[in-house]
This record gives sequence, C-alpha cells and structure tokens, in this order.
Amino acid sequence: MGRFESSEVDSPRAWVVLGAAFLSTFTVFGLAYSFGAFFKPMAEEFGAGRGATSAVFSITAFAYFLLSSVTGHIADRLGPRPVVAAGAVVMGIGLALTSRIDRLWLGYLTYGTGVGVGVACGYVPMIAAVGGWFSRRRNTALGIAVTGVGGGTLTIAPLAAALIERHGWRTTYLVFGVASAAILLACAAVTPRPPMHIEASELRLSEAIRTRAFALLYASSLLTCLALFVPMVFLPAFAHDQGAGKVAAAALVGLIGGASMVGRLGLGTLADRVGSIRLYQCSFLTLGLSYGIWLAAHSYGWLVVFAIVMGTGYGGYVGLAPAVVVELFGIRALGRVLGALYTSAGFAALVGPPLAGFVIDRTGSYQWAITAALAMGMAAFGVLLPLQGHSVITAPVAELD
Repeated sequence: MGRFESSEVDSPRAWVVLGAAFLSTFTVFGLAYSFGAFFKPMAEEFGAGRGATSAVFSITAFAYFLLSSVTGHIADRLGPRPVVAAGAVVMGIGLALTSRIDRLWLGYLTYGTGVGVGVACGYVPMIAAVGGWFSRRRNTALGIAVTGVGGGTLTIAPLAAALIERHGWRTTYLVFGVASAAILLACAAVTPRPPMHIEASELRLSEAIRTRAFALLYASSLLTCLALFVPMVFLPAFAHDQGAGKVAAAALVGLIGGASMVGRLGLGTLADRVGSIRLYQCSFLTLGLSYGIWLAAHSYGWLVVFAIVMGTGYGGYVGLAPAVVVELFGIRALGRVLGALYTSAGFAALVGPPLAGFVIDRTGSYQWAITAALAMGMAAFGVLLPLQGHSVITAPVAELD
C-alpha cells in the first residue's frame, strides 16, 4: 500500500526538492562529463593510449548506469535521502583517491567506483523523487531536474580545464571530491520521501522489461549511447589537435551541455501539451544527424555548430526519457524502470569510447570513429520509430511482446 498527500504535491516543498534534484544532477554529471578535460593530461603523464585512457570514463559510465537500476529500486523502497547521502561519501572519497594514483589502472578502481556510485545515487533517485512530488506539471518539473546535467556540463568542463592549467589534474580532482561530497550531502538533507511514494506497483519490473515498448526504448538507447559518449571523451582532444586551446577545446563539451539545457527545458514544457513520444523520437533524429556535422567539420566554428546541434538532441533524449517512462509504465515504476533502461547506456559506454580510441590509434584519424557514431545514431532513430504513445500497464504483457 502507499500514501498520497495532495496538500504536499506541487507545493513549495516540492520546488525545494526540484532545486535539490537540479543541483544533484548538475554536480554528478558535470563531474563525470568533465573527463574530456582530464583526458590528455592523464594520458601524457601515464604514457597511455587513447583506448586505455578512455577506459577510465567507460568503466565509470558503465558503473553508474548499471548501478542506477539498483539505486532506483532502493530509493523506491527507502526514499532518496539515504541513497544520495551514501553517494556523496563514496564520490568524495573516490575523487580524493584518484588524485593520488600512480598507475592509470588504479583510476579504473578509484574514479570508476567513486564517480560511478556517486552518479548512480545522485541521478535516478532524485529524478524519481521529483516525479513523486509533482502531478499537474510533472513533465515540466522532470525537464527542469534533468537540465542540471546540461548545466553541470556547461560549467564544470571548462572550469576543470582552467583549474588543470593552473593547478594540475591531481589538485583539481581533490577539490572536486570535497565540493561534490558537500553539495550532495546538502541535497540529501532537503529531499524527503515523496508524498506520492507507493510501496508496490501493479507493474513488476520483470513484466515491464518484457514489453515491446521497453525493448524499443532499450535498443534505441543502446545504439544512441554508443555514439553519444564518443564526443564526450574525444571532442576536446580532437579540437586541440585541430589547433584550439585547451580551455576552448574543453568548452565544446560545456557547449553540448548548454545546448542540452535548451532541449530539456523547451521539450519538457512542450511535452505537457503535445505528448512526449514524438518529441523523444525527434530528439534521436537530431542527435543522429549531428554527427554528420562533426564528420564534415574543418574549423572550430563548425565544431561549435556540431556541439549545439548534438547538445539539443542529447538534451531531448535525456530530458524526455523520464516523461516517456511515466507515460508508458506509470509514475509508481519510474525509479525501477528508468534505472533498468539506463543499463543500456552503461553497456554502450563500456564499449563505445575504448573502441573509438582503438580505431583512432590504429588509423591515425578520427574519421572512421565519427562515421560509426553517425551510423549508430541514425540506427537508434530507426529502431525508435514504431514506439506508440500509450500506457502498457493497462494491457497484458503477452499482448505487447
């Protein structure tokens, strides 16, 4: 059974929770997606290739997307506060330890565990909490919450590059570790269990993942994320090789984050009026086509165009995913189903950047890696086209297989 307190839903307290969710996603993904700024200094210090260095990010992303299915389930049961607090401690310790490593493979453990657990605890549980605190403007609230991902990327990636230039990558990670732990603990303190929390959903996770709708969502997410993480890791190095300064190169990832905020806010609000499924599909098309711009880019200006277009599509993908899950599976299953869906991104992150790095090292060019990203992005859009905008919880699972 569960509880519902209409006086608290959409209340001022709900907006406090929304602010905490924004700050939490801002912090965890801003740190995770700033790795491109650390890529070259770490590779140079340890004498590692692109594939080995990018594996630090890949293992981390695999960890946080895979663990999101666990943290989402725990948050559904216990509420977000203990989960986010645990993530704060682990992330802070993990980044502090990363600042002390003397071998690259140790970063797979320290950074992978610290940031992996931190993101898993600070993202899905907070997004699910927002879904439980809002009713009338839920899509808008969810869009604002995930806008923190773009805001963090916009701010922290160039900040990391500037700090690295002045203080080195080790000190930067130590500063980020202390700051992230403090911010996430504050977010946990102001985020109680949602008033719309329900202990059990009529739709079990095992039923949800056997539906055709979930299969389409999962396959499309897997394909698009094989492409998505390539620029997150390699775009700063690509731009620097083309003659851009280190801060300007890192700023491209920040620009992706900034453009994604427009996609998340604009499409999240529009979804309240016209529905989320078609907008979600349009986001995939935009994201896929953007890689054609990168493939043809021969100047920093065109890389800026690529970052803006890709960021807009990426923002729609991330921003609309919770609303799509709610439309198809209901609010009560949001944490579990969203966490299960994001395991697709984890598997893609584990494979995509190291494979792209291997191809770049072997061919001496980024062309084939970008071409593969373009193909994966367009395939993701094609897979998603049959998805229909109706709830699967009102129909027997057998009818949807």
